[in-house]
This record gives sequence, structure tokens and C-alpha cells, in this order.
Amino acid sequence: MFKMPLNRSIIAISLMLAFAVSAFGQSAPPLLQDIKVVRPAVSPTPVPTATPLVKKTGGVTTSTGLPGSNIRTMFPMLAEVEIPGYSGVVIETLDNKTVLESNPGYLFNPASNVKVATAFAVLKTFGPEFRFATNVYTDGVIDRANGTLNGNLYVSGKDPIFGFEHAVSLANQLNRMGIRQINGDLVVTDNFAMNYTGAFASAKSLAAAMDAGTRSAAATRVWMAYLANSGKPNPGNPSVSITGSTFVQSVPSNLTYLFTHESAPMKSLLKAILCYSNNFLSERLGDLIGGPYAVARVVQNQAGVPPNEFSLQTSSGLGYNRVTPNAMMKLLRALRNDLTKYRMTFSDIMPVAGIDKGTLENRFDMDGFNTGSVVGKTGTLGVTDSGVSALAGEMNTRQGRLLFVIFNQRGSVPRFRAFQNSFVSLVQSQFGGPVPLEYSPMSLDVQLAQSRIVSQGTAY
Repeated sequence: MFKMPLNRSIIAISLMLAFAVSAFGQSAPPLLQDIKVVRPAVSPTPVPTATPLVKKTGGVTTSTGLPGSNIRTMFPMLAEVEIPGYSGVVIETLDNKTVLESNPGYLFNPASNVKVATAFAVLKTFGPEFRFATNVYTDGVIDRANGTLNGNLYVSGKDPIFGFEHAVSLANQLNRMGIRQINGDLVVTDNFAMNYTGAFASAKSLAAAMDAGTRSAAATRVWMAYLANSGKPNPGNPSVSITGSTFVQSVPSNLTYLFTHESAPMKSLLKAILCYSNNFLSERLGDLIGGPYAVARVVQNQAGVPPNEFSLQTSSGLGYNRVTPNAMMKLLRALRNDLTKYRMTFSDIMPVAGIDKGTLENRFDMDGFNTGSVVGKTGTLGVTDSGVSALAGEMNTRQGRLLFVIFNQRGSVPRFRAFQNSFVSLVQSQFGGPVPLEYSPMSLDVQLAQSRIVSQGTAY
């Protein structure tokens, strides 16, 4: 865009005013008179204009003069960086010193960074060692001589990650109890889900996977992998056939309890959810504490975030959620403090770039230079809000760790990601360069294989 020099701009404006006086017969036409602005009693959280942020020049604090388009930083070099799109960035040291901020109080769509909020709320509610219980009951009698259960089998639970391997585990435990056939129906509750499907489909999948005669090849492969990852002995080929049908209904009160299947610990589930950004699991976890509104309220109350800076439509990040970079930074600090109480770090529940499988698997790993120096959560929406890419978490440098939030919106997702990669590396270089985090990776398959059966007070 052509830019008129300042002295010429002044001359041009003077000529316009002179023309206005002669044409209108007054000091200035109405549109050039002073305008009085009356501000509301409570100013809403601002939203940036659609004008892209452009290159900043001239020092530590710079601005183009456009609303919200400024950078404040302790490093003049960072002020020269062009930030693409409609964006907000906050980077701070662990002791709350501002390294850089741009539009910290403006609202953006954080995309799947919302999952960090859901993880925070879930940890606040259940703790990292919580396990989802799937209880198994019957209204019948076991005939061990014939290996049959004469009656119905009832399965009740809200485990969001229940799958083929767990279905076969149920069959294995029933075999241990002397049951190989059920002369009755299989009944599941309406909150039961298997392989991320609804209750009706899950009931049929459960019955098929428990019976070796109808078990799919995929289910068998998952079961064998589970045995290898869990270190449990191979029990052979567990199998329970069901003569009746499958139903979805509530559990009667006069049943006999048989045993419980417990999921892997919550911290392992969160690691899987945040590494792969699983929307289904995040929504299920959010629902357990009341949905996205409840998740937002936990963040607002427990992380000290104003409601007008943190509002959620979903627990996964899909849709139109609104969060300021400042609010996200407060959430990161609150989550980090909570994890410290459990002797945990971000890397226990978030992906470490260049090491963990998932959304950060191939990022920040160029020539191994900064592999393992960044841990965080991505966020991507290809169409919503004209394209969104977000990244928030912790970076490690030779001079210490930094917390960061980058919200990019209204533009090319690949371009946003490229910017994030180069910008984080540039920030690290201002602090002596990247240093790998202290992290001993454990396969997610191994972590999720730590489910167990609990029967008569014994877990195995």
C-alpha cells in the first residue's frame, strides 16, 4: 500500500480543511467535527479488527496504530517479526516476567486448546489416579458344573476408552469364574460406550468380542497387543457365548455383583487425549462434570479467569469458543501448579514435540536441534473462523523455561504452523537456545494397557 510522507499528509489535510471552509461556510463540515464517545459502564473484552498484524519496527514497544496491533517485548528482535493473521501471543517466564505479548486481552478461538481446560477441570474433579469403573452384574445363578450362567448379564459404566481388549478381559474374568455360556441376555446401561460408539451398537460389539466364535480379527489383534503391552500372561482364548439378545436399559436394584473392570488411570487417558486431540473422549470427560459450561466455570473459579475472557461452547474445541491469550496463560499456570502437587509436569499429560506420537510428533524436531524442548497442546480448525491454529504450553531453554500461548486465526493453517515453529525457535534462541526437557517417554499403548479387573478386593 502507498504511504504518503508525513509532511505531505499534513499539507493534504490542510488543503482539505481549507476547501471545507469555503464550500460549507463554516469552520469544518459535520463529519470533521469532534466526536464524543460515550463508553459503556463495563467495557466488553475487545476483539481485534480483521486487519492482519504486520511487521513491527522501532523498538521494544511498537504499534501500527491499528486497534490491537502491537507487540510489547523485552527483545527488540522479536518486535520485528511478522505475525500472520488475526493473532494473539503471550510468552512469560515462570516468575511472571513478560517476554512478549501481542493482543493479550483480545478474544480468539483457541480450537483444541480447549482440551487443556477440560483436562484441568477433570483433574480438579477426579485427580490423576482416578479409574473409570465398569461393573458387571447378574440376575441369574452360576452352574459351574456346566460352565453356564442361567440368567442375564448386566454391564454398567462410563469408561470413555472401553474397547475390544476390555471386552475380551470381561470374557476372561467370566471364564475364571467358571462361566463360558450365558443362557440369557446381555444388557448394558445407556451411558456405556465401546470403541467410541453409542450404547446400542456397543452392546452388540461387546457380545461379539466376548465370544471367540464371533470375535473379529481386529478385536483379536487388539487383545494380543494389549497382553504384550500390559505384561500380563496369555490366558489362551477367552470366550463367553450369549444365547439371548442385547438390550440397553437401566440396571435393576436386585442384582448380584460379579466384578469390576477398571480403566487405566486418568493421567494416562489425558495423555492420550491431548497427544491425539481426541474430540470424542474430551467431550465425554467434559460431560462427566456438567459439559462445557461447567468446564469453563471450573477454569474461571480455580484459575482466576474473568468470565468475559473464557467462554466455551464445547469441551473439545470444536465450534465457536472464545478465550483471550491472558486467560489461557492463567490456565497454564494453574494447571502447572496443580500438576506439581501430584509430582507431575506438563509432559505427563501433554505431548512432547518430536518424541510423543500424535499432533506434535513431527514438529520442533529439525535435525534434532530442538527435539524434546517443547511440550504443549495444538489446536486446529480448517474452516471455523476462517481457519484457526493454536499452540500453547512450555518451552525449555538454556536460561530456563517459558510458558507461551499463540493464537492464530483467519488464515492458512499450514502458514500459521510454520510461523509457530520458527517463532518458538527464535524465542528460544534469545535465551541461549533450546534444551530438551527432562522426560522419559513411555508408549501410550503401554500406559493405556494398565487397566485391571477388581474382584473380591483383589486387583489384577
